[in-house]
Amino acid sequence: MKLDDLKTPCSPTWCPGCGNLGIWAAFKNAAVAEGWDNTNTALVAGIGCHGHILNFTKITSFEGLHGRALPVACGIKLANPTLNVFVFTGDGDCFGEGGNHFLHTARRNHNITVILHDNALYALTTGQTSPLTPHGTKTKSTPQGNPDEPINPLSLAITVGATFVARAYAGDIPKLTEIIIEANKHRGFSFIDVLQPCVTFNKQFTHQFFQENTYQLNNSYDPTNKIIAYEKSQEFGLKQIPLGIFYKKD
Repeated sequence: MKLDDLKTPCSPTWCPGCGNLGIWAAFKNAAVAEGWDNTNTALVAGIGCHGHILNFTKITSFEGLHGRALPVACGIKLANPTLNVFVFTGDGDCFGEGGNHFLHTARRNHNITVILHDNALYALTTGQTSPLTPHGTKTKSTPQGNPDEPINPLSLAITVGATFVARAYAGDIPKLTEIIIEANKHRGFSFIDVLQPCVTFNKQFTHQFFQENTYQLNNSYDPTNKIIAYEKSQEFGLKQIPLGIFYKKD
């Protein structure tokens, strides 16, 4: 299998520099390495910029209603448990409209992989506040600053029962490729929070910001300890944003 096998007639329409391009590249690299194709894999996406990934990847796919990608993916996996099932979802799609579905899919530990395109706002509708937008951030929907505290997706995933929880940066394609492969091999609910810069609407979480303020969890870190994983997931500040596999329970 080659990268050309995944080509579709559609060319990417994301903004130049968009973090979605890195996620797309990493997933295609993982698909080639693992032999994911129409015979063994299904892709599901919600509504948002992230959902366009289905148009550019030649693998059987389904785009659900806004926030409803997870129940569709669960149905596919229940109907054919042999399939590799991947969900692409945005922070608004997953935790705004789809928050309830996320809670119950994680606690039931469905054997699917969820890849969160996390740009901390609603980008497709031109930059409104999402459930992951930092407190105080000024957007088109919060011109005086966001009054709400953001959801911590990793902490939530660990708390409600996800058995594989990781974070990656969209610009580090090799590392993201590795994590996607490992997440799919895990038996259970796998969740990857991908820090995905929106170069058009989010001027805070830029490629430069993530390159300067993230670090990889080292080999001494124990991802099987749920308490430590939760504490580590709380680190998200200047020069202390950890990346890697936070929690894994077989």
